[in-house]
Amino acid sequence: MGKSDLAIGVDIGGTKVLGGVVDLNGSILRTFREDTPRDGGDALNQVIANVVTELQTTHKTEHVGISAAGLVSSDRQTMLGAPNIKDWDGVNIAKALNKISGINSIVENDANSAAWAERVYGAGKGLENVIMVTVGTGIGGAAIVNGRPLRGANGTGAEFGHMRVVPDGELCGCGVRGCFEQYASGTALMRQTKAEIAKNPDTARDLLARGDGTIAGLVGSHITDAARDGDKLAIELLARSGDWLGAGIATLAMLFDPSIVVIGGGVIDAGELLLEPARKAMMREMPFVGKHPVPEIVAAKLGNDAGLVGAADLSRN
Repeated sequence: MGKSDLAIGVDIGGTKVLGGVVDLNGSILRTFREDTPRDGGDALNQVIANVVTELQTTHKTEHVGISAAGLVSSDRQTMLGAPNIKDWDGVNIAKALNKISGINSIVENDANSAAWAERVYGAGKGLENVIMVTVGTGIGGAAIVNGRPLRGANGTGAEFGHMRVVPDGELCGCGVRGCFEQYASGTALMRQTKAEIAKNPDTARDLLARGDGTIAGLVGSHITDAARDGDKLAIELLARSGDWLGAGIATLAMLFDPSIVVIGGGVIDAGELLLEPARKAMMREMPFVGKHPVPEIVAAKLGNDAGLVGAADLSRN
């Protein structure tokens, strides 16, 4: 296998730095991981270099892509803002890794990496215009437009989670009110669930029993499991979350005109209990409905591997 056929992707998480060797079919041939250092900054750069160097001992390649949450410069070198990592704001990661170990690398936003993987190997395979919406603690997003990731003038494009959907709505961590992720994320689902239970505890006995019996002990998987078992409250809560998701997608569809919208992240475990309400809401909220094609809304296929695989593949481009 030629050198250019292989690439290394490194996924930076809150607890682990996971590297993998990826071939042209999107298959992961080998992985290696280390813990994410709490100090971030230089310590994290050293850990990334260690992971890449170890993988290069068995699979020779100069293509290295780093996937991380945050704002990445348009030249794919610098973390402009890393919300979950200490002392990484403004750091030129590519230069730091080259200085430590002579590694040539690019850095990608994690949503861009995941969307690219789904476009090349997953749910959007072969399509030129793909939107990905990742629904987890917040909402991430990425757009593949005419076969290329949309980065914008400064590398900070397609931050869908901070699209304003409710004037003077819930306060978001970004500092403004009414952001999309305050209504359609996993965090929003939990907030809405707890408010509903507090209002009418009798309707939630089955739901609460899946945890420790208290509202505080409830987690997202309990809602999904209860909905799958036919719990009316859980089904209603997921449908409400799907409504918000679909309404936001209607706006994104008009902006980007994608062939497909791929939904990823933890909430996607709910499957059609979330996706079908989202499809209906998209159609209900779509401008000029019936006068133009609408995108499919589908679940992501690559799961937690998407960021690693996408960053590896983008390092070849």
